[in-house]
This record gives sequence, structure tokens and C-alpha cells, in this order.
Amino acid sequence: MGRYPLGENASLPVSLFYNLMSQSEKVEIVMRGIAASPGVAHGPAFLFLQKEVEIPSYEIPEQGRGFELARFEQAILETRMQISAMRNEIASELGEEEAQIFDAHLLVLDDKALLEETVHEVENSGLNIEYCVHKVITRYIEAFASIDDDYIKERVTDIRDVSRRLLRNLMGHADFSFSKLAENKIIVSEDLTPSETANLEKGTVLAFVTDEGSSTSHVSIMARSIEVPAVVALHTITSQVHTGDTLLVDGYEGLVILNPTEARLQRYGRIKLEKEQLQQVYQSEACKPAETRDGQSLVLMANIEGVTPPDRLIKYGAQGVGLFRTESIFLRDMSFPDEETQFQIYKSYVEQLNPQSVFIRTLDLGGDKSTDGKYFPDNEGNPFMGFRAIRFCLEQPEIFKDQLRAILRSSAYGKTKIMYPMISGLPELLAANKILEEAKEDLLERGQAFDPHIQVGSMIEIPSAAYTSDLLAEHCQFFSIGTNDLIQYMLAVDRVNDRIAHLYQPNHPAVIRIIKAVIDSAHKKGIPVGICGEMACDPLYAPLLIGMGADELSLMPVRIPEIKYLLRKIKMSDARSLVEKVINYGDAQTIYDTLRQFYLDHVNITNA
Repeated sequence: MGRYPLGENASLPVSLFYNLMSQSEKVEIVMRGIAASPGVAHGPAFLFLQKEVEIPSYEIPEQGRGFELARFEQAILETRMQISAMRNEIASELGEEEAQIFDAHLLVLDDKALLEETVHEVENSGLNIEYCVHKVITRYIEAFASIDDDYIKERVTDIRDVSRRLLRNLMGHADFSFSKLAENKIIVSEDLTPSETANLEKGTVLAFVTDEGSSTSHVSIMARSIEVPAVVALHTITSQVHTGDTLLVDGYEGLVILNPTEARLQRYGRIKLEKEQLQQVYQSEACKPAETRDGQSLVLMANIEGVTPPDRLIKYGAQGVGLFRTESIFLRDMSFPDEETQFQIYKSYVEQLNPQSVFIRTLDLGGDKSTDGKYFPDNEGNPFMGFRAIRFCLEQPEIFKDQLRAILRSSAYGKTKIMYPMISGLPELLAANKILEEAKEDLLERGQAFDPHIQVGSMIEIPSAAYTSDLLAEHCQFFSIGTNDLIQYMLAVDRVNDRIAHLYQPNHPAVIRIIKAVIDSAHKKGIPVGICGEMACDPLYAPLLIGMGADELSLMPVRIPEIKYLLRKIKMSDARSLVEKVINYGDAQTIYDTLRQFYLDHVNITNA
């Protein structure tokens, strides 16, 4: 990694910097990761490196294999009881949403394929149960870890966590807890599992920082739940830090500072106080109307997975669901759930959130998010542009129709809308609509209720769809712009590749222009446009998007209060003037500087 001097106003283009200090003093090192949980913490580091259990391997006589399987059953029972007890404790202390993390662990213990493979391994190899469990689970972990998808990687964490507990129970090892060791310290680790963080309480640890992880990983969820600052995906922090080193953690910007200077500590003391006051202001306005200063009404909706509790949306003031990602339902069990199973899930959200709308995105599986090797290539070279989403659904119409019928049936209980992902042009949209009509006919023959006027929309994520949006608008009732993929495809930048991450620019002139063009095209055809990518969550871009004419913004529930507060501080006329200004700029930096200045001039907390 590069090493550069870090000044007070320096930008941070790389992960690691050295401050120019005398050789006799400790060097201040600043590392950048992903901001996972907001807050500022300062204190000593506690380096926690997970050690794998050493697994014995020995032959078992044929007459003794039944006893090995009996030990396996007993260990599964014991492990299930431990996890259930942990789940109940978390539910009582933190709430049902946080406790649901452990439901995934219980599902691992109930996984029929994993259990059967382990039994077969004992019977075929003649080796002890500990070794067979370890061998089968390692095979699962290696297969899942090779898939470049955050959700799948989080399932790897689930499997690894459960396997450690199961193996310890098989081998009679006591479960390890580091809650006391880590008290009043900043935990530094490659990654942390839910089991390792379950006994930690607010005020016990100062912060979490990890080499791995994402903003949606379990350690991030736990950190936010107990209101502890966290920074993840730092890559090399465990090789840079030792137990006892002094750290400063900035969970707002995703920074970790080793050996912070006195001047930096004083500055962050002020930042911490200001941020805490700011968060209180945001949350206090969560349930106020979403509107600009000059009275223009706005719609702020939530992006959710199939496990997000509806009451969480109410807490943050969401006006419905703008993006329901359904693939989490499929990936959870690594299978294709039947129509009835899907219907019950969709119905629960639509019914509880009625009369607010729920936009359900059809299956976006494939390439980097696949359930098995039956339908998807094993080694697809470029999965983001591969066999996925609507391409898969059109080739598997029966799987697609199962989902469409389930979504249609949910529309009898509230305002359901259907949107197709990764549409590249008119032929795909027409083909999807044809299968939808067949699904409607199936329900009519069965006599099952649904909304015959259910609205259907296309996601705009591919440049070809953006440039033919006027044609697509003739055959759907709304657009939803997925900015994450649209930016990736527009700029030919893999957004998960650290080496070129700096080239992923929402403020690129091409990105700004194409979003504006899609919104204008849709409005000419009389259909609304929502924005459901990360740009909608960013206070620099939200005013620009509404100024362009976006009818809805859909974002992470926890970000809604902040964006609502900021938009209530500006006038729609000012947002439109901002668009007129930046649409003619030719470079990304000028656009960014203009957006940042607009933020400082209009929506800073000092205007409260």
C-alpha cells in the first residue's frame, strides 16, 4: 500500500498513511475501511485472533459407527439448545430483529443435505464423527467463500460459527467468551461471529474493527444494535495493530487511527459531541412529513430483505417499501421455495404495511448469487454481466411463474407492485409481461384473488435500458433506477474491486446525465421514477435526485431520518437550480465540490 503524509484537510485516496512525525515518536497511521456502525471511540486495542479447533482423525470399527452417529445427534441437540438460549437472551435484551440472526444458525443445524452428507462420510470413510463433520463443513465453506456476494459470505460466517460450536460440543471443549477480556477495549479481529458478540453489551466494548466484513455483516448488525462504533473491511489491520496499542475509531467515515496525535483526539472529541447531537435531531424528526421547505411533498421508502421486520420501517418513518429484494428468501435455504411459501412471506409485508406500497423485485439470482450448480454455470467469468436476474427467469418460466403467482396473490391484501431486474431492452420486458399474464390466467382458473390492475415496472440498471427508456415506458407503469449497477455498467468499474474502487463515481458527468435523461423520458410518458441505489442514501446526492424530478427515493431504513431531515431543510426550487448547474459540468470533481457546497449552504445542522 502507498504511504503519504496526512494533513488536517488531506483527502484519503488509499488505505494507509503516515503522519510526518519525528522518528522518536510513535507514527500516526490512518486506515480506511467501511463505516459499519456510527460513533467515535478511543482506547486500547484488544487483538482477538480466532483459533480453529484441532480436529482428531482416527478409524472407527464398523460396529462402533452407530455410536459415532449417536454422538452426532446428541451434539446437534446440545448445540441447538445453546443457540436457542442465546437467541432468547438476545431477543429479551436487544429485540426480535437482532435475535433473528441466530435463526440462520438453527437452520444450519436443520440442513438436511449437510446432515446426510455427514452421515454418508462416516459410513464411507470409517473415520470419527469430529473429522467427518469438519470435512463436510469445510467443503461447504470453501464452495460458498468462492462466490463473490456479500449475502453468501455472511452465510459462510453462519456455518463457520455453528461448526465451531458443534465441534466443541463433540470434543467436550468449553465454549470461549472474551466479553471480560475485551471490556473497555477496541476489539481488533479478522472477523467476528454472532456467538462471539452475543454476550457483549452496550458499554462493555468501545468499538469493533475487522479485516473482513460488510455494512450488512452480522458483526455490523450487532454493533448497530448495541450502539457501538464499528469499521470493517480494513484488510490488514490485524497485522498492523497489537494488543494495548492506542486506537481512535471513526464509525462515521470508516477510519481507524493508530497512535492518534493529541490534536486529532481533541478534534474528534468535538466531532463526537456534534455527531451525537445531530443523530438525536435526525431521529426526532423521523415521523414528520417528508417535504421540502417550500411545501413540495416527497416519498421516502425503504430497501428491505425478506427478513426485515415491518415495525422497523415505522420506527424510521418509511413510506412503504421501494425495494423488496426477494433473492434472500431463496438464498436463505439455498433452494427454490414453492409458491405458497413465497406467498406467505410477501403477504405478511403487504398486509402489515397496507395502505403503503410494497415494490417487490422479482428474482435477481445468478452468477454470483446462485442456489446450486443445476441452473447456473460453476465458473462464470463475469457474473455481474452473466446469466442472472430476468435472463434466468425467462429461461426458467415455471420458477418465474411460481414467484409471480405468489406476488399476485399478495396484491389481494394491499398495494403490491412488481418490478423486473436487469432489463436490457424491450424484448425482455415483453417476454416477462407475457409470463405474468399466464400467471394471472392460472390464478383466475383457480379462483384465487389478486389485483387485476397491479402495477408493473422495470428497473433501469443497464445503459441499454436507460437509452431505450422511452420504449420501455410504453409497457410498464413505473421505473426504478438501480444506481449501484447502473454506475458500474456505465463506467466499466467493478464496484467490489478495491483496486479500482476510486473510479466508481456517482458524480461522474455521464452518470448524472443518464439519470436525468431517464427521469425526463419517463415523465414525458406519464410514469413515475424511483431511485433505489446507494445514491438515494447519500445526503450529497439526495437533493440532486429530487431536483432532477425523482418521484421516490428508496433507501436503508436507518438512513431515512437523516435524508428526511436534510430534504426538509431545502427548497425544491434550490434543488432544481442545483441540477441546472451541475448538468453542464464536464468533470466529476467539480460536480462533487458543487454538491458538497450545496450541502454546507443549505442542509448543515447549523440551519436547524
